[in-house]
Amino acid sequence: MPDATPVPILMYHAVATTPHPATRTLSVTPSAFAEQLRLIADLGMTPVNTADLASSWRGGRPLPARPLLITFDDGYEGVHRYALPSLARHGFPATLFVSTGWIRGAHHTGGCPDTMLDWDQVRELAAADVEIGGHSHTHPQLDQLDDGPLRHELRHCREIVTAELGRAPASFAYPYGYSNRRVRAAVRETGWSQALAVGNGLARRRQGPYALRRVTVRRGTGIEEFERLLQGRALTREFARDRALTKGYALVRRARQLRRKAIRSRV
Repeated sequence: MPDATPVPILMYHAVATTPHPATRTLSVTPSAFAEQLRLIADLGMTPVNTADLASSWRGGRPLPARPLLITFDDGYEGVHRYALPSLARHGFPATLFVSTGWIRGAHHTGGCPDTMLDWDQVRELAAADVEIGGHSHTHPQLDQLDDGPLRHELRHCREIVTAELGRAPASFAYPYGYSNRRVRAAVRETGWSQALAVGNGLARRRQGPYALRRVTVRRGTGIEEFERLLQGRALTREFARDRALTKGYALVRRARQLRRKAIRSRV
């Protein structure tokens, strides 16, 4: 089957007027988010959620004209306060990937970088056409975990979302975008149907359902750059520094993994 038309998957984090310094770079202001949604509407693009995209590419069903995805990672409170009204104004669906240990409530583990959603707000988002996916329990670098802790992060996240919402989530996003073959296999084996990485490129069917790429939207993304992201233009130039840092840190993480294996083999 020939590769389908590439689809932009937008990756947001916090939507806030005064974010915590730890989340500022990867946040957008409510006014910028509203302007970006207006541009999506003006360009005649049609948002879909993650499960619908993956299902379409698996089954060969056609997507709407000019599809894209709007996704949010972590579970910041501003997604409910600021993003939801703008999404509802346009009738746009989206996907929210929650780190269940960061959501305020019975499963909270601490360590959150900013004000997070509570489970009532997550349920309100789910009722408003926002697909709720998983983002692990405590937001670790999954490729640095041994098999037991890795599977616990994946299973526990899925179990909590299922218990809180009454249905099992289908979609997952890797914390920090980090994965490898072992992590992707564990995601599949623990019941997730598809997973999103980062990669700062357009999503294509040939990437496979467990390594779909996204493009990062952040505080410094102006409206002209945002339009280029939607069109898939100049992504190599826009994210050259990000790619260089990602490649360098991948080598560091791989070295850490090999060092841990060597230490375990001597014990």
